[in-house]
Amino acid sequence: MYFQRLEDLRVDHDKTQIQIAEYLNLNREVYRRYEKGIREIPVWAVLKLAELYHTSTDYILGLTDDQTPRA
Repeated sequence: MYFQRLEDLRVDHDKTQIQIAEYLNLNREVYRRYEKGIREIPVWAVLKLAELYHTSTDYILGLTDDQTPRA
């Protein structure tokens, strides 16, 4: 599921939930719920995370296993 990718990307980039929540201007608990699949992540947040992690939204959403962003 895509929410597992959120945690994997965060950990791979040595970030904390607090750092990502601050980047998205959210409360840490809201972001934690995105990672756990309790709450659906909004499109604007997926776009910002793709930019932060230099990957595609398709990768974050689990539509591809290719992390390379599209040009």
